[in-house]
Amino acid sequence: MKNKNSRLDSIKIIISSKEIGSQEELLQELAKEGFQLTQATLSRDLKQLKVAKAASMNGNYVYVLPNNTMYKRMTESHTASEMLRHNGFVSIEFSGNIAVIKTRPGYASSLAYDIDNSQSYEILGTIAGDDTIMLVLREGCSQTTLKQSLSHIIPNINK
Repeated sequence: MKNKNSRLDSIKIIISSKEIGSQEELLQELAKEGFQLTQATLSRDLKQLKVAKAASMNGNYVYVLPNNTMYKRMTESHTASEMLRHNGFVSIEFSGNIAVIKTRPGYASSLAYDIDNSQSYEILGTIAGDDTIMLVLREGCSQTTLKQSLSHIIPNINK
């Protein structure tokens, strides 16, 4: 469960929900979520995610995600593990043999990666942006069948 994708998702969640000013603080938060990694690995993860530092409202420098306007800090406190259970999924809509999944900002590519790796027969392929995934469905695939196929990746897809 504690693979690189879930670690990167946890980093995004932690940075978007808390004011983190150092790699040490971030390592401590990740440890609370069950991740054990070195500072060097964290540094590579931050570079991959294009994380930067910016002044917060109180003047401290904190980590921010790219396109920070899309990553407003959440007021409700949830652990990264709680939030990961939903993979950032927001909604799904259909048009013919195309499905469009909306996610929270920054989650589409990792969710599309999980969908691609599931090798679902119903899905011919995915294209992901920042918060949107387009799925091309096999001819004759029903919406219900697709949702059932994705339910192990997106537990709340039927809600």
